[in-house]
Amino acid sequence: MGNVTASTSSAIQRGTNVTLWCQLAAPQRAGCCWAAIFLNSSEQVRKWGRSVRKSFEVTAYGKHTFMCKRICGEDSSLLCGIDIWCGNPPDKPRNVSCVQYGTRGHLTCTWDKGRLTYLQTDYTIELSNGTDAFCFPAEFPNQAFFSRDLTKLLDFHSNYTVVVSASNELGNASSQPLTFTLIDIVKPNPPEFLVEFDDSSGSSCSISWQDEAQAQHYRLRYRPLSRHSWSMVEIFSREQYQLQGLEPDTEYEFQVSCRILPSRGLWSDWSRSQSRTPAAVPTGILDVWYRQQDLDSEHQNLSLFWKALSKSEAGGTILGYTVTLEALEHGELPPQCHQTTRTSFSRVTPRLGHRVTVRARNPRGSSAPAAIVTHLGSPDLPPPERVSALGLGNSSILVSWSPPAAASVPVGGYVVEWAEPHLQPWHTWVKLPPSHLSTVIAEHIRDNLCYHIHVSALYQARAGRAASVRGNSTAQAPSAGPQMFTIPRAGGVLVSWEEIPAPQQRGCITGYHIYVHRRARQGQPELHAIPAGISPLSLPIADLQPGERHDLWMTAATAAGEGPRGNSDSVVLENVSWELRVVYSRSTDRFGAFPIFFDGAERWLLCISGARGWVTLVLIICSFLILSACVCSVPPARKVFLSLLLPQWQSKAIPDPANASWAKSLAATKAELSAPSSPFLPCAFEEPETSPVEETEREKTEREKTSVEEISVDPEPPIPGETIPGGTILGDKLVAMGSAGSRGHGDWAHDEQQQLPGLYRRLLLEAMEPVGEYISNPGVSSVPPGLHRAPEPELSPFSIFPSASLTPELCCQGNLTLDRVKLNCSSWPR
Repeated sequence: MGNVTASTSSAIQRGTNVTLWCQLAAPQRAGCCWAAIFLNSSEQVRKWGRSVRKSFEVTAYGKHTFMCKRICGEDSSLLCGIDIWCGNPPDKPRNVSCVQYGTRGHLTCTWDKGRLTYLQTDYTIELSNGTDAFCFPAEFPNQAFFSRDLTKLLDFHSNYTVVVSASNELGNASSQPLTFTLIDIVKPNPPEFLVEFDDSSGSSCSISWQDEAQAQHYRLRYRPLSRHSWSMVEIFSREQYQLQGLEPDTEYEFQVSCRILPSRGLWSDWSRSQSRTPAAVPTGILDVWYRQQDLDSEHQNLSLFWKALSKSEAGGTILGYTVTLEALEHGELPPQCHQTTRTSFSRVTPRLGHRVTVRARNPRGSSAPAAIVTHLGSPDLPPPERVSALGLGNSSILVSWSPPAAASVPVGGYVVEWAEPHLQPWHTWVKLPPSHLSTVIAEHIRDNLCYHIHVSALYQARAGRAASVRGNSTAQAPSAGPQMFTIPRAGGVLVSWEEIPAPQQRGCITGYHIYVHRRARQGQPELHAIPAGISPLSLPIADLQPGERHDLWMTAATAAGEGPRGNSDSVVLENVSWELRVVYSRSTDRFGAFPIFFDGAERWLLCISGARGWVTLVLIICSFLILSACVCSVPPARKVFLSLLLPQWQSKAIPDPANASWAKSLAATKAELSAPSSPFLPCAFEEPETSPVEETEREKTEREKTSVEEISVDPEPPIPGETIPGGTILGDKLVAMGSAGSRGHGDWAHDEQQQLPGLYRRLLLEAMEPVGEYISNPGVSSVPPGLHRAPEPELSPFSIFPSASLTPELCCQGNLTLDRVKLNCSSWPR
């Protein structure tokens, strides 16, 4: 059918030109078919006839398939083909190394092949000892790995040479020879070892091991599981080692490796083991200091402080502490033993000197006692001077100070305590020697949080008076404002506030700002600056104008700037004389009672808030009533006391209505009265002559003024159209009738128990001749209980009316006819 030929071999390097010939057999029909060459199924060239030729440059690695086809019309047929490989000759093997795992293991060699060949490449290993040579093909073609059991051929006393060779169709290459002895390439197996602890000591252990190679060089490394770094020791020609300096009651990891000779050979892999050291009796002694405060002549408060032992000194988990107090002056008092799990202890003791011991205990025992002696008296123990705190950022604060001045006892050290606000007692502290006058505190310090810092000097283990300072690592402006409360007072307002919660302060507060804005005025609000640290948190603001509205708000500031405003409040002060005003404050949610004494400018403030405020008010009222009763029991004092409280008319004689001009004219017409003329009266008789009652403009003005100033509870007026004893209301007129001898015909004043309080408050009477003033009876109304009344404004029972008139509460016009009026003076206050 045909054939194809190439100008090169089946393996070529990249960039080689290859010429292909495609020759077809004799065609059945001449001139009907094409001869074509395809490369990897892609047509490269075609020609009419029986043969075709083409040259190619091969630039791609790998296999290339050339095919010769005949194409006749729509039909094509494969005649023949050829494969040509493009690759590289092998590189020289490099980095040849051989190792034998264990004294009876396989010899394993590895090497670097170099670049890829893309061709089938074979590797062989030639091993010789100078006399004999052995050649071994690689078990896996194209892999740089050889492993074979050669223990029968090799010994520990001969030198061996290894050469690795590679070959393919494009060439051959061999490595540099590697010379070694078996001792140099044998890697022993990891030794097996055992860790044993002594129960009497938690800081030492014994480690023993064994291995197949009988190695002469060992390495031991160990670490607590909580650490990443290792401690290592080397041991020669021994199979046991005593390890010291371990931490008691701690989980450790131990590892051991070995090699055959001290200076030759390969190290084995690490063998691993984990063990926990036993607990031990505490070896450290607690560092104790104390504070002493006298409570009274017989008792004192003794507070002890100490730091926990380090882990190595503790010997294990500390279960608690034993504190023993032994009185020095009184031997008959037995020692007191107390148990605590904290690193501080406080107790009220008799005011005596004590010998104090503190021990730490764990499951294995107790530490040696830390002993101090307390003394009576309160010598001058001054605090350090010029204490300052500087924020360093990164959750740390620099605290510095100067030594105390004129201390009567030598300074034995310093104690620096710090805590977050509102956390007591001081939960973090550090003790320093007397030569240290500064320290950087970082334990439990957070950024943007204010800390209270105390620095005390130690005088024979006793802390003296502390110097305080506030500090923060970093600060930002507060995120919220203070909660403000306002209480009105004489001529101003008392402003108080609550501290901002610590997370919202975002540092140490340096001051507060109170803003007062007068709505009726233009311009900036009035600013009141208050430095931080004042107590109580309040500020009185004076010189506020009565009747003018004032808006108040507050802000807080740190070293980083001023924060936003808190709540706001509005205050309006009023100047009212002779009153008891109760004011409700929205911000404080309290009532304030303001009784007025002396004059309109002098006031006394009583704030009623909760049960305690009301109890105070009740006690004041009861005290005033008891004092008044005592004064009134003495006639001369009672007269003076009542003259101060009661109005002026109370001390004057009560006028007799019979002396009035209208009463005299009424007496002359009594005989003419026989029957009432009004159909609303119970008995008919002829209506006598009435007297018109009118209100003048001046009296109307005086009445309106009195109705505003007076405060009293008066009976309500009768409803028009209803009948009352002795009279009838007709529209807006009240007609009262009666006779001297007819008690059953509407006599209004048939005895002294029937009075006219409602009538005197509703009628404007003519001026009486004997006197110039009339008063209203504050007694109980004589209107029957079942009578309906119209509402009426309240008037004060102590009002003083204008001369020659009685100011009416209601504007009433009408005629009044009376035959007799009697007043019951028993109802007037004395």
